[in-house]
Amino acid sequence: MKNRLRELRVVRRWSQTDLADRLDVSRQTIYAIETGRYDPSLPLAFKIAAVFGEPIEGLFFPDEDTDSAT
Repeated sequence: MKNRLRELRVVRRWSQTDLADRLDVSRQTIYAIETGRYDPSLPLAFKIAAVFGEPIEGLFFPDEDTDSAT
């Protein structure tokens, strides 16, 4: 899943550690989400959206190559 996490974090001049502290997760979790190696749980996704004041669908979106074949 792709996301805008890094973009929004950088605009606010927050480090990965700053964001991790706000979300009560590890810096490694933030790195994994930003790089698409980990998809956050729904509760964590809601928490991330709240921290940035954005709707979830404005933060996370599916990879283009995961469309189902017809």
